[in-house]
Amino acid sequence: MLTHWVVMPTRLPLVVRRCHTCASSRARADGKFRVNAHHKRIDAWLLVLCTLCGETAGLTVLVRTPVRSVRPGLLNRLHANDTALAAELLQDPAFGRRNHIALDWEDAWCLDTNGSDHLDREVIDVWVRFAARIPVRPARLIARGCGLSRAEVGRLITAGRLVSAVRLGGTLSGDFTFTRPDRLRHRRSVA
Repeated sequence: MLTHWVVMPTRLPLVVRRCHTCASSRARADGKFRVNAHHKRIDAWLLVLCTLCGETAGLTVLVRTPVRSVRPGLLNRLHANDTALAAELLQDPAFGRRNHIALDWEDAWCLDTNGSDHLDREVIDVWVRFAARIPVRPARLIARGCGLSRAEVGRLITAGRLVSAVRLGGTLSGDFTFTRPDRLRHRRSVA
């Protein structure tokens, strides 16, 4: 039986960036943008606030870009302080490299397992889908979804009772599946 789990963001991730005022290394984005026009050129920043002192900093979105080359939809979203646009930009690797930032997803995501009724059944295959590029250890997801400790999940992986085409010991931000082959063999022998 195939079960679907979804890793979903619950809020925007924290931005890992050193504050210029205090010693904090985290800032939060709440979807606010600042847009400046200079004649026929436009600048835009995603504003972030230091989690310790509240100092505002800007992450560059547009620099001296000709206004006519900016899509009208993007310009409207910038002016409307679109939170979905902020989420898209923060997850864009090019945006992160350009602004020298990383993301902290701790406590910014949840795992939807479609209820806990699968814990009582024999789960054969689980497909884990990511609604956003959230880097999470698969063993941590499996532990949370099945109500096990991470040590127990590690033992199951080592014993070959949890297998996947991806390495379950690393970090992933893309869809994957895992299987319990001992139960799969049992079902095939019964059929």
